[in-house]
Amino acid sequence: MASDDTTLPLAEQLADAQAQVAALAAELEETNRGVLALYAELDVQAEALRQANELKSRFLAYMSHEFRTPLGAIQSIARLLIDRLDGPLTDEQDRQVRFIQQTTAEFAEMVNDLLDLAKVEAGRIDVSQAWFDMVDLFAALRGMFKPVLTNPDVTLVFEDPVDVPAVFSDDRKLAQILRNYISNALKFTQRGEVRVAARRTADDQIVFSVADTGIGIAREYHHAMFQDFSQIDSPIQKSLRGTGLGLSLSRRLAELLGGSVSMESEPDQGSTFYVTIPLQSGPAAPSATGAHR
Repeated sequence: MASDDTTLPLAEQLADAQAQVAALAAELEETNRGVLALYAELDVQAEALRQANELKSRFLAYMSHEFRTPLGAIQSIARLLIDRLDGPLTDEQDRQVRFIQQTTAEFAEMVNDLLDLAKVEAGRIDVSQAWFDMVDLFAALRGMFKPVLTNPDVTLVFEDPVDVPAVFSDDRKLAQILRNYISNALKFTQRGEVRVAARRTADDQIVFSVADTGIGIAREYHHAMFQDFSQIDSPIQKSLRGTGLGLSLSRRLAELLGGSVSMESEPDQGSTFYVTIPLQSGPAAPSATGAHR
């Protein structure tokens, strides 16, 4: 008849239990060594990733800075030729020089986006907050885009802000986000309008929207629109000149302002891009006598 633990002497039972505990302790120690080795490997990989990210940011900043001088020279020469300071141009020469000017301006915009993105990633971009009025912001944007509205079939509309008080934020960074939105909207809208608006929410957020009647974006591409260096394999992306950094930079800038970005779009139904920021992210609001409308 086979024996079991109950028939063993107490000393043997205790020895078996101690052996099991020792085996479990050894197994636990081996597991701990594996976990420590994994942590060490993760630390090494994290440090390598940090260094790679730092090198990328430094490269982007250096490259962007060095590109500015030759781009400025090309823009100046194109401007001299268009102004006919060195003599008359034929119609074909004028068309080609204006193409150079336009392409250089787009390149310069990409360089500026690269430099700003590098600054954001390196934590070297400052947020300068102050009180500003929506009317003033929209007026500045309207004046900025007036010279580039060359398509008579597209109208750029700035809605008058209603019940939107002064905002305490960085108006330059907000304007940069809206410029990116408006530029994209104008690029992909052949006819109709691009409408810029602002509204206040119940929880004291300001939602800015740029809506267009352009070609729209399929839903499967929405998730990638604000990603860094994303390239969408679609006719939309193929028709877009540049690196597509504008929306990625807009997301980073919105986050610096304590806000967020989002979008709505359907093919052939146009797109609406949003940026939401807090009404106030600083000191107390100005007095009634000093506040804007």
